[in-house]
Amino acid sequence: MSSVDRPTPAPVALDARVAAFARDVVAPGAARWERERRVAREAIGAAAELGLCRIEVPPEHGGLGLPFSAKARIAETLAGADFGFAFSLINTGNIATKLAREASPEVIARWVPDLMAGRVIGCTALTEPGAGSDFAAIRTRAVRVAGGWRIEGEKAWITNAAEADVAVLYAQTEPGSGGRGIAGFVIDAHRAGFVRHPAFELSGQHAIGTGGFALDGYLATDAELLQPPGRAFKAALASINGARTYVAAMCCGMLGEALRIAQAHGDARHTFGVPLADHQGWRWIVAEASAELAACRLQVLDAAARIDAGADAQLAAAQAKLVATRTAERQLPRLAQAMGAEGLREAHPFGRHMNGARVASFVDGSSEMLLERIAAVLRAGQRAG
Repeated sequence: MSSVDRPTPAPVALDARVAAFARDVVAPGAARWERERRVAREAIGAAAELGLCRIEVPPEHGGLGLPFSAKARIAETLAGADFGFAFSLINTGNIATKLAREASPEVIARWVPDLMAGRVIGCTALTEPGAGSDFAAIRTRAVRVAGGWRIEGEKAWITNAAEADVAVLYAQTEPGSGGRGIAGFVIDAHRAGFVRHPAFELSGQHAIGTGGFALDGYLATDAELLQPPGRAFKAALASINGARTYVAAMCCGMLGEALRIAQAHGDARHTFGVPLADHQGWRWIVAEASAELAACRLQVLDAAARIDAGADAQLAAAQAKLVATRTAERQLPRLAQAMGAEGLREAHPFGRHMNGARVASFVDGSSEMLLERIAAVLRAGQRAG
């Protein structure tokens, strides 16, 4: 841990309810949602009844008003059951929080209660077919018109896009200006001019609802301008530190659950007259995974503490996500191997978790982009010193 105070955990009662929900609802449903290739809207509604779509929403808007670290803990627990569901749910909660904190009273009244109740699903629309990590290169265009903005363009690889009812979308208002001209808008997915594309057919994790959409003559009102040019770009980049941290927490959740299952199997399964756990080679597999998981969790705690305190979390968040995703990608197959053929059963999450770790390595900054960010922050610090 750094000198920043340890993050405040979610209330104990909420932690227990989330663990029970992950065990009783998410884990049993995950394989079915994957087979059906869909977002689990009914489970999001059930999660909303526990308050999980309003974790960080200010109390004056009906939210729980908990710190970021509480969300990271909840994300870890839910991802232990299913990464895709956890990521979809957290993204809807993120939109509720962003709108409650920044939107006009009109927009808050229109969307925030339904988002918190899980009646609608939200997404953040940044990535485009030709622009992902290079955020400043987006080409979706917003043009000022009487009473609002006309928006044209296309978004792709958006979490929840297959089902989203509302989006926070970023568009360029001044071509050639880079980040300076980017603005943020609240988009109603049921309004004329919003054209949803079919959900992407992926190798797994369909509960994330990955897809895209086009805006064809879409009109956003003045009240739906969430962040004006000059502010939106910086706000979006700042939110990435939080996203990287909770994605790292999710990787810890997947690895932690895989480790728990493998340990139980090692005690119950006998080979050559003794439990698997009595074989040194087997024990070393789980011991190494446990040690690396503990280190990853400490990095997540450090990054979350910085975010809670309003401190600079760039380096801590990037390092936490880089290490957690790479650790999960390395250790999950080893734990699956330690299960033997039993690990192939759909009832166990090993296959889904390995796919989830692969997805985690791309979202909110690929591993390569994280290395560049870490190097840039280190170099800037060296120069300043």
